Amino acid sequence: MAEGQNIKLRMLSYLIIAYMMLAFAWWSVFLFVKNKDAFEAKRELQQIRMVAEKEIKTQKEYYESEEYKVLAKQYGRQEWMIVGEATFFVLILVIGIWMINRGYNREVMAAKQRRNFLLSITHELKSPIASIRLVLETFLRHNQLRPEQMTKLNQSALQETDRLNNLVNNLLLSAKLETLYEPYLEPIDLSALLMELIQKMEHDHPQAHFTFQESGEIMFIQGDSVGLTSVFLNLLENAVKYAQNSDAKIHTSIQCENACMVIRIADNGIGIEEKEKKMIFEKFYRVGSEDTRKTKGTGLGLFIVDQIVKAHKGTIKVSDNQPRGTVFTIKLPINGTKGNKPKLNTHDENFAG
Repeated sequence: MAEGQNIKLRMLSYLIIAYMMLAFAWWSVFLFVKNKDAFEAKRELQQIRMVAEKEIKTQKEYYESEEYKVLAKQYGRQEWMIVGEATFFVLILVIGIWMINRGYNREVMAAKQRRNFLLSITHELKSPIASIRLVLETFLRHNQLRPEQMTKLNQSALQETDRLNNLVNNLLLSAKLETLYEPYLEPIDLSALLMELIQKMEHDHPQAHFTFQESGEIMFIQGDSVGLTSVFLNLLENAVKYAQNSDAKIHTSIQCENACMVIRIADNGIGIEEKEKKMIFEKFYRVGSEDTRKTKGTGLGLFIVDQIVKAHKGTIKVSDNQPRGTVFTIKLPINGTKGNKPKLNTHDENFAG
C-alpha cells in the first residue's frame, strides 16, 4: 500500500516537473519571438524616420548607419539575456529537482529502515521474553522436575536473558555513540582479547568451525576494551548468523602492518552484494525486507562496529572472500608497547581470509 502511494507521488512529481519545463520552454520562445517582433517594429520606424529626415536614401545606407548598429546591438543583448536567463533557470530547476529527489529518496529509505527496525525490534524483544515466560510457566506447572530438566531450563532462560540484555545494551550504545561516546583508553592485547572471544563463540556455537592465526610481532594498542569487545563479537556473531549451513567456517587473523594492527574476520557465508557494501554500516540498515528475512537482528550491529572503530581513529572495510563469503578488515593504529604472544587455541592456514 505504502509502496503504491510512493509510486503515485513520484509519477505526480514527474508530471509537474514536465509541465514546468514545457511551460518555461514555451515562455522562453514567446519572449524570444516578442523581442524579435519589437526589434523589427522599431527598426522599421527608425528607418522611416531617417528616410523622412533625409539622413539616408537607400536601405543599404540604413544598415550601415550607426543608429541601426546601436539598435541591433541593444536587441542582440536582450536575446542573449533571454537565453542566459533561460539556461540559468533550467540549471537551477535541474539542481533543485535533483536535491528534492535525493532528499525524497533518503526519506523513503529512512522510513523503510525505521519500519524494518520496528518490525525486527518487536520480534527480537518478544522472542526472549516469550522463552523466559515459558520456562517460568514450566516451573509453576511442574513441581517435581528432574535435576537435568531444571538445569536445561535454567540454561535456556539464562541464554535468553543474556540475549535480551545484549539487545538492550546495543540499543543504549547506539544512542550513546551519536552524542556521548568517548572511548576509555587502556593498553589492550588484541590477540588475547580475540582468542578469549573466539573461545566464547566456540562454546555458544559448537556447530561452527573457528580458526585463529597470529602473524609477526603483536603490539598493544590504546583502546576501549568494552567497545572493541562489542566490535569483534558483533562481527563474529554476524559471521555465524549468515553462514546458513552446518559447515560454517570463521577465520580470524591479526598482524602488524604499517604501524597498525590489522584484524581480519572472514567467513564462508552468503556474502554481501556490491551495492549493499556502502550501506551496511548505516543505522538500522539491513539487507532485504523484514517481512521475508529469516536471520535475526536489528540493523544496529554494524553501525555500532563502524562508530566504535572510527572513535579509535581506525578504519573498517568489507570485501568478498574466496570462493564465497565476506571479509571484514579492521585497522587500528598502534600506540602502545609489545605484547606477550599467547598460545594459539586453533590454527588453520588453509582457510581464506
